[in-house]
Amino acid sequence: MPRAPIHRLQRHQRLDHPLDTVFEFFVRAHNLERLTPPWLRFALVTPDPIEMRVGTRIEYRLHVHRVPFRWVSRIEEWDPGRSFVDRQLRGPYALWHHRHVFERDGDGTIVRDEVHYAMPLGRVGELAHPLLVRRDVRRIFDYRQAAVVHALA
Repeated sequence: MPRAPIHRLQRHQRLDHPLDTVFEFFVRAHNLERLTPPWLRFALVTPDPIEMRVGTRIEYRLHVHRVPFRWVSRIEEWDPGRSFVDRQLRGPYALWHHRHVFERDGDGTIVRDEVHYAMPLGRVGELAHPLLVRRDVRRIFDYRQAAVVHALA
């Protein structure tokens, strides 16, 4: 059976806050609720405290076009102050691998996101990518970039 095509989204932004402040904000799992668009009705299920490290599992609930999903991710890489990777174990995608990278830039911080994702449901799912999913993923990260500026203000 052929593998689903893997899609990639890359984003970066500069924030006028020190690296330590930005990294600490992103690794607080509950802040993801603040960075996720309201139309996804996103809610963290895993109770606090959540200790971020390799192997940490985090569970969420969300709705994608009104369809409810349970999303479970695991931290696969953890380099405090520099980067971390979360991978979907269960959720709406066949693959979701999200690398977060943080770089000092003078008094500020550059945040880089690289997401590799694949559609579920074989060819049917792949048909939805150019029609709906690519736009949705971009909109989610557009929202996230604006929300993080607001949240750190």
